[in-house]
Amino acid sequence: QVQLVESGGGLVQAGGSLRLSCAASGRTFSNYLMAWFRQAPGKEREFVAAVTWGGGTIYYADSVQGRFTVSRDNAKNTVYLQMNSLKQEDTAVYYCAARPVASFSRSERGYDYWGQGTQVTVSS
Repeated sequence: QVQLVESGGGLVQAGGSLRLSCAASGRTFSNYLMAWFRQAPGKEREFVAAVTWGGGTIYYADSVQGRFTVSRDNAKNTVYLQMNSLKQEDTAVYYCAARPVASFSRSERGYDYWGQGTQVTVSS
């Protein structure tokens, strides 16, 4: 059974940084696409970033391009989201998701496995 556990959320001032982690377990993820989504209060869940587990191909939403960096550590089965220059509009619950094929999808319906989410709050 696939398990995804996020950590690293918290409260940070605008302009600050946070690094989220997603520890994956339960199977071999070599052909998976791993992604980060977020959901702000009253809004739909939206795609943030994704990385292929095996090849390292990376995708970003336009809203975070240049500020966020997604990476993975195969030895630790962990995916990271480094968030810099945070803005108040980045406030949301951030979710890690896994898709059992390497092809890209920005729709949440394309992902089979989800973590429980971690809250990120950016204050002014």
